[in-house]
Amino acid sequence: MAELTVDRTYGGALFSAAHDVGKVSEIEEEAFAVLDVFKENGDFFKLLNFPGISMAEKKDIIKNVFSGKICEELENFLYILIDNHRIGRYEQIVKDYKKLRNEEEGVAFGTVYSAQPVSEERMDSLQQKVSDLLGENVKLENEIDKTLIGGVKILIDGKIIDASLRSRLESLGNSMKM
Repeated sequence: MAELTVDRTYGGALFSAAHDVGKVSEIEEEAFAVLDVFKENGDFFKLLNFPGISMAEKKDIIKNVFSGKICEELENFLYILIDNHRIGRYEQIVKDYKKLRNEEEGVAFGTVYSAQPVSEERMDSLQQKVSDLLGENVKLENEIDKTLIGGVKILIDGKIIDASLRSRLESLGNSMKM
């Protein structure tokens, strides 16, 4: 639970700093680019988390890799994470930053679970219907769930819209029992 507070605190601090300098979009884009570098180079990320390397050495590594490629504010933020031994929480912090930006813009994100990939047209239609239903701007991404027979399940902010074939069959079965 403490990690959630840490993530929100640091994500909020980065978001606030980005607002102050008018670089909300730029910092978000660069923060996710840094996250991609960390994910693609697991050993590099482990190096930044290794306690046997001094903070100064870790900062030098960050400077050598990212200086001139990311804005100064994000580079300084990475230094702060190193100073406070929070670089290991980077992915979650960046995701909290994104959540804060989405909240500010009134955008809710969700996931469409389906047995097969959903076409772009169908995804647009689902986004529009769910947006109308919830009264907010909804952006959906598709994930394959092999346990589904057909139809879709949509998860948004803890809310589930179950339009799966299994759900429909269970509903039909329950109505026939009466």
